[in-house]
Amino acid sequence: MADNRFTLRTDQMTGARAATSQIDEGLRLYMLKVYNYMCIALGLTGAVAYAASTSQSLMAAIYGTPLQWVVMLAPLGLVFFLSARINQMKAQTAQTVFWIYSALVGLSISYIFMIYTGASITRVFFITSAAFAGLSLYGYTTKRDLSGMGSFLVMGLIGIIIASVVNIFLASSALMFVISVVGVLVFAGLTAYDTQAIKAIYLESDGSETHEKKAIMGALRLYLDFLNMFLMLLHLFGNRE
Repeated sequence: MADNRFTLRTDQMTGARAATSQIDEGLRLYMLKVYNYMCIALGLTGAVAYAASTSQSLMAAIYGTPLQWVVMLAPLGLVFFLSARINQMKAQTAQTVFWIYSALVGLSISYIFMIYTGASITRVFFITSAAFAGLSLYGYTTKRDLSGMGSFLVMGLIGIIIASVVNIFLASSALMFVISVVGVLVFAGLTAYDTQAIKAIYLESDGSETHEKKAIMGALRLYLDFLNMFLMLLHLFGNRE
């Protein structure tokens, strides 16, 4: 009887370890897909931004004309559309919208190549990449529950948005400096927080379509964290032309 109980317990432990290993492998592949989507989107944004900046006629047509507001607001409208309609979309459609959004963002930030030197843009990009990698790794591996940070980070994000809108009219360099410093801290926190949240919503039982949609939305969250942290750091440390 004792031998049977021991055998049964051993079989249960072996099965539990196998199930855990399967979940870990599924989670690893899921997170890898999230990061791949994010990196592709960032690459597309950078390519479009650089290509647009090399066309003087295109830049002249956008900046200094009402079209500037369309270019600036179109990505915002599209990201809200994707977030609101993701459940009704097919995964392939959601992925296409994500690529279009990334390209539009590239068009909207193409001005950075006119304001900052190419060397400083490259330098800040690598600084942001290193910081993002460390923060995301922390969010992925830490046993600490970061959910308590969420409300404070959201309040900080709302404050940044409001201050940025106000500064459009004030054009205050001092206020922009404060926004950038606070923004770096907020998006650094959001990088770790979002990584943990993306990891937490993974379920092995989800179908491939649901996994794909979750990966796209996770990539969008990390994409926004990276991009905004990069722009804030660029304002602080970029060398102007």
